Amino acid sequence: MKYILPLEKINKYDVKNAGGKGASLGELNEIVLVPQGFVLPTFVFDIFLEFNESENIIEKEMASIFSKKRKKNEININKINKTSSVISRLILGGKIPNEIANEILLNFDKYKMEYVAVRSSASMEDGQNDSWAGELESYLNTDRKMLIKNIKKCWASLFSPRAISYLIEKKLSFQNNLVAVVVQEMVQSEVSGIIFTVHPVNRKKNLILIESCFGLGELIVGGIVTPDNYIFDKKEDLILEINVKEQNKQLSKRGRKNILVKISEKQKYEQKLSGRQIVELAKLSIKIEKYYRKPQDIEWAFQNNKFYIVQSRPITTL
Repeated sequence: MKYILPLEKINKYDVKNAGGKGASLGELNEIVLVPQGFVLPTFVFDIFLEFNESENIIEKEMASIFSKKRKKNEININKINKTSSVISRLILGGKIPNEIANEILLNFDKYKMEYVAVRSSASMEDGQNDSWAGELESYLNTDRKMLIKNIKKCWASLFSPRAISYLIEKKLSFQNNLVAVVVQEMVQSEVSGIIFTVHPVNRKKNLILIESCFGLGELIVGGIVTPDNYIFDKKEDLILEINVKEQNKQLSKRGRKNILVKISEKQKYEQKLSGRQIVELAKLSIKIEKYYRKPQDIEWAFQNNKFYIVQSRPITTL
């Protein structure tokens, strides 16, 4: 395969090709359960730009924002929005070469995936010093018909107003930020959430904070629901706290779309994970933290009695 990297053949040294998220998922695949899939490497985006003769236009548009005449850390929102719009139209209107598009679809069929999550994976992402969490886009429940379009949307998200502003704020060079695309089988989460292997508020290294909600975890990331939270003590090997929160809606798949669905009166007061499941998830997070030898921010999903790890990155705020 010329243009595809299977997750099982990727490791932490593949950041340049697979981006931060892709490299991390390939590494995680060796130690925990990760949804199957593949990565479209960063060089494919370069081929796409060259094929559509877009490189010079993007370079010119971005250079005007990062001009040396600009005051230090000055962010011109109107200019950023205009530049983002020009580049996004260019990418979304471009054509992926047939040889590459055919290989993408061939692999989609090979893994026998009905729906996938299509996720941006920048080469600067998930590093120890800079966290791109929330800056780039993901497209859930993508079917074969929408796959190529959503890959281009992921590429375009590298130039969203939010991503450009982040580059300016962090004094990062746009030329060095390459983007890969992760394509993974979609886990239709019954419960999902986030784990911090060091408590993010009191920073106690022996405490794990687990957050969980019914349905897809984007509601937690977006601050739309208040999740259950559970605190697990690594040293004592026990659950210290269980805080159950009312949840009125969950994000679930309906047809090709993810929609907010009302939760029944009975279920909305229920605890999202059992004590046994909390312990199992805590043990998984300890395993991941020990493997990376750094505190981790982990995203997980639960379906058919299995926990899937969909992302793990260093906690950069400690």
